[in-house]
Amino acid sequence: MTKITLLRHGLCEGETESRYIGHTDVSLTEQGRQQLEQLRRDFNFPNPDALFVSPLKRCAETAGIFYPGMMPIAIDGLKEYFFGEFENKTPAALEDHPLFHKWLAGQEDVTPPFAETLKEFQSRLRDTFTRVVDGLLKAKIEHAVVITHGGVIMALLAMFGLPEASMHEWLTPSGTGYTLRVEPSVWSRGRKVEVFAMAPEENLDDKNWNERLLWKEIEETEFM
Repeated sequence: MTKITLLRHGLCEGETESRYIGHTDVSLTEQGRQQLEQLRRDFNFPNPDALFVSPLKRCAETAGIFYPGMMPIAIDGLKEYFFGEFENKTPAALEDHPLFHKWLAGQEDVTPPFAETLKEFQSRLRDTFTRVVDGLLKAKIEHAVVITHGGVIMALLAMFGLPEASMHEWLTPSGTGYTLRVEPSVWSRGRKVEVFAMAPEENLDDKNWNERLLWKEIEETEFM
């Protein structure tokens, strides 16, 4: 059996302006770094046998804060959704774009120009995650951490997670995520994993942890 913890990177440049940051390679903000440092002090993060990251800077920088002694393995397929013509633009800047409101409303046949379709995004992640899980099981890795993006975590859990839930039911604040249990027979039969815990875990040795509940403490509200 293998455990995988999916963690979202810290708050990055452009997110505070509600920009659509997909493949745009931006760094963490100073506020984002401080939030991650606080999380590392206040909560228990897993001690993994393997560390994987999206190759974008915000994920590598997050890994450096949470796991300064580890060399992460960058996997291109773990990048965020590519927004095409909408990349690095704010909703206000796209207000007059003929496709923007249709796309925002979730029309299935509408994709930003030059962007990934939802099916392409899901296919990329399905292939990537399947290779990662198969490799971990083959190598008998007990626990791996994957530091990636909010949209990636949402899509992966909607495709592979038990209990089953839609993408937007897996919203994940910066620096947090979920721990999955991969049972080999279940994986081989149905390509499903059990989502059994939020990450990081509370520090039970800290008497004041209840005053700093993780999911209420983080002010940042943009999840893509």
